[in-house]
Amino acid sequence: MPRDTVPTMGADRAAATDDDVDARLVVAMAAGDQGALAELYERHASLLLGLAVRIVRDKQEAEDLLHDVFLEAFRAAKGFDPSRGRVRTWLTIRMRSRALDQQKSARVSRNSGDSALEALVDDTTGASPDHARIRKALTDLGPEQRKVLELAYFEGLSCSEIATKVKIPIGTVKSRIAAGLNHLRTGLGALP
Repeated sequence: MPRDTVPTMGADRAAATDDDVDARLVVAMAAGDQGALAELYERHASLLLGLAVRIVRDKQEAEDLLHDVFLEAFRAAKGFDPSRGRVRTWLTIRMRSRALDQQKSARVSRNSGDSALEALVDDTTGASPDHARIRKALTDLGPEQRKVLELAYFEGLSCSEIATKVKIPIGTVKSRIAAGLNHLRTGLGALP
């Protein structure tokens, strides 16, 4: 085996181990284990809270959503299917959906600022094997691609709403979204 492939395999094992731990915690939650819920919370709360704060722009509302998402995950644990994705992804999708619902129902004011996509990479959890890969892929995105992805993902806007907001044709929006997602896919697949 070539020497340069060993670190990648170690990172893959660490990621698989984290995913396995998460999956075991969800199984325990499905059996009613509240301790498993607490451990899953410790493992993923900072990422989910950061995402919620970025979307709703209010820390108290984000903390309330975080609580709700974990209670919802506890209740829905029996329905989790590990063949459909990772636990972290399952939780992130739940948080994003709840935060967007909150944002729309409360008409939370939006303001521009730091890149929302970079908010997904929590600087305090640099131990994650995906951390460097995600940061690199996001840094390499062009500003036009980043903007339309942020509007679609974090604000839940449709392609036509994005076109109106940034004053570009809808075809350009679709092209930028496709190119941005392709760039992220390629960047994340090519990095060690």
